[in-house]
Amino acid sequence: MASQLNPYITFNGNAREAMEFYHSILGGDLTVNTFGEFGNPDPAVADKVMHSMVTSPRGYMLMASDTAPGMPFTAGNNMSISLSGDPGEGLEDVWDKLAAGGTVHVPFEKQMWGDVFGLLTDRYGIQWMVDVVAQQ
Repeated sequence: MASQLNPYITFNGNAREAMEFYHSILGGDLTVNTFGEFGNPDPAVADKVMHSMVTSPRGYMLMASDTAPGMPFTAGNNMSISLSGDPGEGLEDVWDKLAAGGTVHVPFEKQMWGDVFGLLTDRYGIQWMVDVVAQQ
């Protein structure tokens, strides 16, 4: 396997719901494994997500989990997930679905550098940048 850089998000108990949402947008396959499946007998975390992954037909890979037992949950805005592509690849639809229930910070429109770009925080508190590259 070639080396890859994969976004990995930690949620505070709603990783399954978030990953099902992202799967509905990105398509492909979703795998979800719980702490209980990997031997943690604590009923408080048995159904929480230890590891999940969406792999899309376009080659996107997104991973996530719930906060591990004994670890503090820390949220922040120091990270964004960026999706870039050419016109006609469906990123406009991805933007619309991510924006539903979220907060748009930069509207998805033509920017000064020529691309159609937008920045939002989705309903799960994750920042996304979507960029449709201008055709030269």
